[in-house]
Amino acid sequence: MSNIFIVYAHYDDKSFNYAIRETFTKKAIEKGHSVDIVDLYKEKFDPVFSGQEPDDEVADHRKRIEKSDVIVLIAPIWNFRMPAILEGWIDKVLAPPWAFTFKKLIGNYGYPLGNLKNKKAIIFCTYGSPRLAITTFFLNLPIRRLKRGVFHICGITKINYRRYFAVPFVSNAKRKSFLADVANSVNWI
Repeated sequence: MSNIFIVYAHYDDKSFNYAIRETFTKKAIEKGHSVDIVDLYKEKFDPVFSGQEPDDEVADHRKRIEKSDVIVLIAPIWNFRMPAILEGWIDKVLAPPWAFTFKKLIGNYGYPLGNLKNKKAIIFCTYGSPRLAITTFFLNLPIRRLKRGVFHICGITKINYRRYFAVPFVSNAKRKSFLADVANSVNWI
């Protein structure tokens, strides 16, 4: 069984993101996995990074990630990115030299060497926009940025990206089908 580290970023326990979190957690525990959750809003995580050394909270999150097999992010997409609190968490926790370093090639050129290679990631994102707008007009920017710009740099290439579109506008039946997909994603682990 796997150790799962969930990073949750929504301020409202009545949100669909919270339903995702609860559905995934319940199913993972039923399957025998252990689950460790960081609720960034409830824990009042400070997302501001201004060059400081990692504090005790960042060090704690890193230790918990080291013990995990799977990192799960659960958040809405606002303005084609995750909420600032989660973006700041990425900047502070998944930072060099802990999460990755760079191998110098020549001059200022190099490539990242990820330190989290043996881990998997699942990303659950909700959108207010319909799929067509995201995939056509905005070229899937959030998925590309999160997969390539965050996890691949950290060495994580086994990534399951789950997207749920037009969440405020879909029927309850559609939301139930979204949550069935969330529960089913535990089988990917």
